[in-house]
Amino acid sequence: MIPESSYDPELMAAVTELGSALRELVGVSVATTVGPDELRAAAARAREITAELGAATRERTRLPVLDDPIAFRRVFSPVTGVGSAIAPPLRVRRTEDGGVQAEATLGLQYEGPPGFLHGGMSGLLMDQMLGAAAIAGNRWGMTAHLALDYRGPVPLDTPLVLRARVTEEQGRKTLIGGSIATAAHPDRALVEVSGVFVTPREEKMGDYFGAITDAAGRHAPPGRATDATALHGDGA
Repeated sequence: MIPESSYDPELMAAVTELGSALRELVGVSVATTVGPDELRAAAARAREITAELGAATRERTRLPVLDDPIAFRRVFSPVTGVGSAIAPPLRVRRTEDGGVQAEATLGLQYEGPPGFLHGGMSGLLMDQMLGAAAIAGNRWGMTAHLALDYRGPVPLDTPLVLRARVTEEQGRKTLIGGSIATAAHPDRALVEVSGVFVTPREEKMGDYFGAITDAAGRHAPPGRATDATALHGDGA
């Protein structure tokens, strides 16, 4: 049973270790060429682990005990969460121009066209990056519009660089741009992204998040509508 308490470094280490092991499992599961007997045996072991972990779970409206939305710590984010089996995970940091940047090398579990990144994954990753850029610019909000221009396929198993920065502020609206490129050619965008993030009105915040509780079940609606990751340091 996970304790209903404040941040626990031992628990964080265990969640991080499990997340890393699960990402390795997901990665090898789409690359393995073992036979049907080995696959069925692995499936049986996976179901045993699922049953063990399923002995205690949280509801949709209940925050994980390690999460802190105010500090932008979302441990199970599908993009930045160290505990997520599907997150790369990205580690996003501030850049000297006021934006954000992250690096990633994405494997076969994210494949769309053979050998290349699924286009929908570009949207997932860059939605997170644009949200992080809003936070870096002392803005925040929810995605109202996201547009992607695909200039070329994004190769798998290749170091990538993801960038985003605020381009304009319009009241509750924040306009943000970003890109995905290879680390070898960081200024040659393979995907260009633009987005509009909007800070919800107070009554909307209540509609969206009024049922959220903390890990102990106490009413704890977030004051900011974002799951942007914590930003790590400064510089390019």
